[in-house]
Amino acid sequence: MTTDKTTWYANWFNTPFYHILYKDRDYSEAEDFMINLTEYLNMPEHGKIMDLACGKGRHSVYLNTLGYNVLGADLSENSINYAKKFENDTLKFKVHNMCKPYGETFDAVFNLFTSFGYFDDEADNLNTIKAIKANLNDYGFGVIDFMNTEFIIENLVPEDVKTVDGIDFYQKRYVKDGYIIKDINFTFEGEDFSFQERVRALSLADFEKLFEDAGVYLLDVFGDYKLSKFYKKSSERLIMIFK
Repeated sequence: MTTDKTTWYANWFNTPFYHILYKDRDYSEAEDFMINLTEYLNMPEHGKIMDLACGKGRHSVYLNTLGYNVLGADLSENSINYAKKFENDTLKFKVHNMCKPYGETFDAVFNLFTSFGYFDDEADNLNTIKAIKANLNDYGFGVIDFMNTEFIIENLVPEDVKTVDGIDFYQKRYVKDGYIIKDINFTFEGEDFSFQERVRALSLADFEKLFEDAGVYLLDVFGDYKLSKFYKKSSERLIMIFK
């Protein structure tokens, strides 16, 4: 089975295999990041946060335990249907295209863990930042947590095999046409599957141009989840705070 790679994120994120492949991610580091981030932003008590491209909602749930009113939004209906079982009076999940304004404003909009740059249409990168701006109240902050593409490309592992739950995922990574690409192939119950992840290799300079075009102001840049200084050559993350 080969997916339609023009909408790879809609296909791949909607499968159970995506969550199997990445089930062993270290979420404790991510949770520490959210504590550091909300403290840095001086979020108001019971403030409203939009978790944009929330997946199955793990981080939305954690932000909610910190006392915030959280809306988790994602394009994947399967992920949102799963996340809805965690809903309460201050935690909701909605299917939503992040390229478009939501129609409600928040104290912060978080786009975390490289959930940006998927689109084939370059205009959708700008549209997403414009939508985040529209989703912020007068005092709100936007946050995009992206990979530091220069560091990632320099340290790219061309090929490996990862075995999870008895499935051998064959992963091939490369850079092509301005995208960092991962081809993922595996066999499950006698059927062959092929998926692809493709993310635009956006640099800080690329984001600065997008922010300028969107009419938002870049306030700060960090290079890791401890909110350390960003270094172009050595930082693993590119975390941008804007409004």
